Amino acid sequence: MRVVSSAEIDRILTFPALVEALAEAFGGDMVTPVRHHHEIERPGSPGTLLLMPSWTGPAAGGGFVGVKVVSVFPDNGAKNLPSVMGSYLLMNGETGEPVAVLDGTRLTVWRTAAASALAARHLARADAARMVMVGAGALAPFLIRAHASQRPIREVSLWNHRPGKAEALAAELRAEGLPVTAVTDLEAAVREADLVSCATLSTAPVVKGAWLKEGAHLDLVGAFNLTMREADDEALRRALVYVDTEAALSEGGDVALSLREGAIEPGHVRGTLFDLCRHPPRRSDKAVTLFKSVGTALEDLAAAMLVWRLLPKTS
Repeated sequence: MRVVSSAEIDRILTFPALVEALAEAFGGDMVTPVRHHHEIERPGSPGTLLLMPSWTGPAAGGGFVGVKVVSVFPDNGAKNLPSVMGSYLLMNGETGEPVAVLDGTRLTVWRTAAASALAARHLARADAARMVMVGAGALAPFLIRAHASQRPIREVSLWNHRPGKAEALAAELRAEGLPVTAVTDLEAAVREADLVSCATLSTAPVVKGAWLKEGAHLDLVGAFNLTMREADDEALRRALVYVDTEAALSEGGDVALSLREGAIEPGHVRGTLFDLCRHPPRRSDKAVTLFKSVGTALEDLAAAMLVWRLLPKTS
């Protein structure tokens, strides 16, 4: 059985290839049971344990079976540790034999960013050039790279509630050749943006609907539970809203909270990433669009399968 490190995943994957793999997965017949979700009481913020299984359907022959085990501990930042960690077990779909264990934390950031980029392929304007990245955590560089793989991004404004962290990350990404600048005036940046991506642990809205210009696309990735919020009700009311899966209607902040509080009706949500991939919508260039993700095991399996296919095989 192969053990695949984060460094190997980074060497092998590219966002164009991964976005295509996710498009095939959402348009295919993978089986994704309801994930197991357990709260772990701890001093400070509680932890969360997620068990996320998925397997390929009959059309893929034997294919693969996979499961991700993830822990989410929001207070880890104070310990210089990621808030999300995990491992992914990939198994032969005919025999159940384990074939690889992959760094689940790295696989998660890659697939999460790729899912947002896949949604933006269908929802963001084709000429989207100005991006705002809200948050400077582990997901931020991946989201910037992913969106830049699908849209002609020429300018990225990076905002974080701790400006120094935004400055440091912006410098790292500029060294890669990415056009990233740290900013402190979030409202001004959002008002000029074609695409706004949020990956935070905020408990109150950081992006307001009144700031979004015509044709803007809002990508909401953080706010993974019902105590968190990245966008206000007005943002959701203004937008054509899509979610990655129906789980986002009851899990995570933003869409689930607006539905629960009656700010939007269930019919306001246009569909899921499955719908976007199978029946791409026609949209006006003036329409505001919004995508909310909570994650799905289908994405993990598609990403793990791609890594496995691209790994150099030992003799």
